[in-house]
Amino acid sequence: MASNNIAEETFEGGEFPFDDEDEQMVAGSNLGRKRLFSKELRCMMFGFGDDKNPYTETVDLLEDLVIEYIAETTHRAMEIGRTGRVQVEDIIFLVRKDQRKYARVKDLLTMNEELKKARKAFDEIKYVGNEGKLK
Repeated sequence: MASNNIAEETFEGGEFPFDDEDEQMVAGSNLGRKRLFSKELRCMMFGFGDDKNPYTETVDLLEDLVIEYIAETTHRAMEIGRTGRVQVEDIIFLVRKDQRKYARVKDLLTMNEELKKARKAFDEIKYVGNEGKLK
């Protein structure tokens, strides 16, 4: 029972025992920043078994983690190879030891090449079709 009294005293008046640094981090993470991936993250969370409408705070936290990961990976990639530039090879180098990430990167690169070829073939057919109409 004594621990409950301590907890009640700590939270009395609606204030939480945060340090000033914690408050600044929480306040600074949401100020003036547009949420870029909210819709996609909500869909992914639902696909992985969460509620159809997850808590906004959860989505925001997950988005903060995703953006932090992207920023860290980008900074690390900029330090590899040509300084100040991010190239595909740099990303591959960073994820080479994580088999799941490496396989996903390879799949996405292969799909990107296939899409490029398909677009090129479609544009050529379209161009040939338009050329015949002009004559």
